[in-house]
Amino acid sequence: MVKREKSVALLGLRARPSNLIAFPPDYFRFGLQPAKTFTMNKDRLLSRDVVVTQIPSGDKHTLFAGAKVFIHQVLGGTYTVQGDTGLYRIDAKDADAIGEQATDQSVEAATLADGAPDPEALWNQLRKVYDPEIPVNIVDLGLVYSLDVTSAEAGYHADVAMTLTAPGCGMGPAIAEDAKGKLLLVPGLASAEVRIVWEPTWNQSMISEEGKMKLGLI
Repeated sequence: MVKREKSVALLGLRARPSNLIAFPPDYFRFGLQPAKTFTMNKDRLLSRDVVVTQIPSGDKHTLFAGAKVFIHQVLGGTYTVQGDTGLYRIDAKDADAIGEQATDQSVEAATLADGAPDPEALWNQLRKVYDPEIPVNIVDLGLVYSLDVTSAEAGYHADVAMTLTAPGCGMGPAIAEDAKGKLLLVPGLASAEVRIVWEPTWNQSMISEEGKMKLGLI
């Protein structure tokens, strides 16, 4: 395994490993090593058409039945796959298209005495959300700035303010939608909004100690 050169990798100057193609910039910016990042190595043929999210643009595309993909990793129940034209994210609900069994997304958590959702359950759900370019959840990455729950006429509402590691990341809307969907699985929550904000500017000091360990920063 190639030794990490942190000062170089963090500047995005690391050369791509010769056996990898089309990997997103953040993978190399954090100096990640393939053996530690990717836990699955599986070639699959799609059993049906499936709508996917291109990485890192965030654009929606359709991959057709019979297309060959290579599963790189599973993050928060979603699949990062390599196709003939680049990297894509396949949602958990479409796991059957690549021969995988969708994981149970239900949340077992009691509501508070007033019927409000358990705050810890909400945070735990956000810890299941990932930027598909980085194998650390958005909470440990320091991307979630606030989570507020208020009582509304239709029930309890969660408002989340989060950011991205870079303003040009096209995956922002997809990540926010994933976070919203996971929050709405928590008992007691009727609605949710996840907003992308840019102040304060994110920096690596916001990453948790656990996140830094996974990224090899400490």
